[in-house]
Amino acid sequence: MGKKKFVIIYETLKEAILSEELTYGERIPSEHDLVEYYEASRETVRKALNLLVSDGMIQKIRGKGSVVIYQNITEFPFADLMSFSEVKNDLQLQYQTKVIKFRQIKAEEEPYIKEQLGLTTNAVLWHIVRLRMLNGKVKIIDEDYLVADMVPDITIEDAQSSIYHYIEHVLELEISYSNKTITFEPFGELEFEQFGNIEPPYTATVRGIVHLKNTERFQYNISKHLATEFRFNDFSRRRKL
Repeated sequence: MGKKKFVIIYETLKEAILSEELTYGERIPSEHDLVEYYEASRETVRKALNLLVSDGMIQKIRGKGSVVIYQNITEFPFADLMSFSEVKNDLQLQYQTKVIKFRQIKAEEEPYIKEQLGLTTNAVLWHIVRLRMLNGKVKIIDEDYLVADMVPDITIEDAQSSIYHYIEHVLELEISYSNKTITFEPFGELEFEQFGNIEPPYTATVRGIVHLKNTERFQYNISKHLATEFRFNDFSRRRKL
């Protein structure tokens, strides 16, 4: 059975917005034009438009029709514990990954990380830095510290594709939960080098300690997003007192 017409209209318009064929602030074709173009009923077209409204893609404005309000900014489900590749596939993001640092270090070289992961002085860490790029521009800097004894033999190819896939499907370990904090911080040398001269020069920095099912801490992640392109999206309901 084929897709219903309102779904086809919705998906076509959504793709036009995501690809920036229709950009922020631009009016989309009127209901009348969409009815004629798709040979659909007005009710079918309105169903499609209402889905775009629900997705935060467009806003209906009396007397002006429907205007694109979606902006191509970073929005990730931070309440969920997902790898970047899973988020990218889930949200259909066209990001590329570039590994710029892949090495082993002694935990004592990073005393704060060593303390957060509860490591001994002799422990060894993988230190991995990856750039998440969109259309050739760096949007996110991901820095990971992984306990080498728990994640042995990882390769730069694993880092390029998905560290979590390697951990779960090769090592057969179960990643369970994480604790995260979000802060807004001024650019350092790395941020200026990778992001360039951005105003204001601040990142929304997400730090997380990730645990296996047995509660062992195996990863400390620092994910730096451009503050001007960062949006935290969550759902809250007021609790009755």
